[in-house]
Amino acid sequence: MVAAVDAGDRRGHRRAGRGLALSAGDLGGPSRLGSADGALTPARGHPRSRLRRARVGVLTYFAALGVASGVWLARIPAVKQALHLTDGVLGVALLSAPAGLVVMVLFASRIVHRLGSRRATMIGGTCAAVLPLGMGLAPNLAALMAALFAFGLAGGLVDISMNSQAVLVERAVGRPLMTSFHACYSFGGLAGALLGGLFALVGIGPAVNFATVGIPLACVATLAGKWLVADSEGNGVEPPAVVRQVAVHRPRSWLRSWTPALLLMALLAACSLLGEGSAEGWSAVYLHDNLRTSAALAVLGYAGFSVAMAAGRLAGDRLTVRFGAAALMRTCGLLAAAGLGLGLLSSGPAGAIAGFTLFGAGLSCTFPLLLSAAGNVDPARPALGIARVAGAGYAGLLAGPVLIGGLASAVGLRFALLVPLGLALVIGAGARVAARRG
Repeated sequence: MVAAVDAGDRRGHRRAGRGLALSAGDLGGPSRLGSADGALTPARGHPRSRLRRARVGVLTYFAALGVASGVWLARIPAVKQALHLTDGVLGVALLSAPAGLVVMVLFASRIVHRLGSRRATMIGGTCAAVLPLGMGLAPNLAALMAALFAFGLAGGLVDISMNSQAVLVERAVGRPLMTSFHACYSFGGLAGALLGGLFALVGIGPAVNFATVGIPLACVATLAGKWLVADSEGNGVEPPAVVRQVAVHRPRSWLRSWTPALLLMALLAACSLLGEGSAEGWSAVYLHDNLRTSAALAVLGYAGFSVAMAAGRLAGDRLTVRFGAAALMRTCGLLAAAGLGLGLLSSGPAGAIAGFTLFGAGLSCTFPLLLSAAGNVDPARPALGIARVAGAGYAGLLAGPVLIGGLASAVGLRFALLVPLGLALVIGAGARVAARRG
């Protein structure tokens, strides 16, 4: 798409967007935001309060998506019981949300390109906050699957657009911020799960739960949208003539957009989220079936993984500043491999839980760092790289549990989990690409 936009179109579009309060052009163009060695340098001439509000606005959307997802995950058993679904039918129904996510990722960069990441974030975030209410009110399986598919669409749109916003704010501030944004999503998910658990504890149904959480969440998301970057240039709306020109050249420009660096980022993102999906789907099973622990104790494997991932992301920005993105990602890959190796070698539950916890800490910063780098492959169009890398990552997330399950049937779960261990080493080997800036 970028190749179809000539210099004159860019200049005209830049002039047209100057009336916006805080635009991508205002935040500083690529020539001012990237240094020769790939480090971020701060944009000049902006009140700190405006940048602070933009950062808080992006953080709010990450947290809101996490809360909405966490509340839904906590109330799945109640929805299953209300609709009298078997485990197999529920499993099929739950695939509707990832299907919507994958479909949206295929088109998200074009939508963000047309609407701008600010408007797309507001639309996607507000819809994602209230759509769980449709799952709670669903009278049958078909309605549940439709609501889940819509939730996946909204989640995919807000995910790509808010990460594009994160890249723009990160450039403006002049230092790494991406892992802390993703930490807000992780902690939002934990908070949402706790809220859902509390509502379940006092016997309140899913529909009331989703309405009580989702409506205020949508209001907060709408208000936070006023603080987002109004990107007149990066991801901004193109004039109709340019859009038609992009459509004509789309196949060739789509192929050209897959640079070697972007391909490597996509591969590493798939490795990272395949590992995450493997831990999500199989850590408790490994502890329960292979190490013969109780069901309650087996849950601690994924709990340790999740908490370590959230904590690692919270510290990730400071570690990136101190050691650099490439060094941090290399260390994360090695730590993830060492942690999972410890878990698989341990004969007792304590060592396995510690291993999965270290595995989560290792994977914590890898995906955010890759999205930050992808958003800077084409500085004028952050959504372009982010959508491709995120799409590959989500494919890995969906494939991980299925792949591990198939291998476990053939060679046993312990040996099957060597796959994410090896992929963590691949992440460490390809870590240098995380330092790319433009």
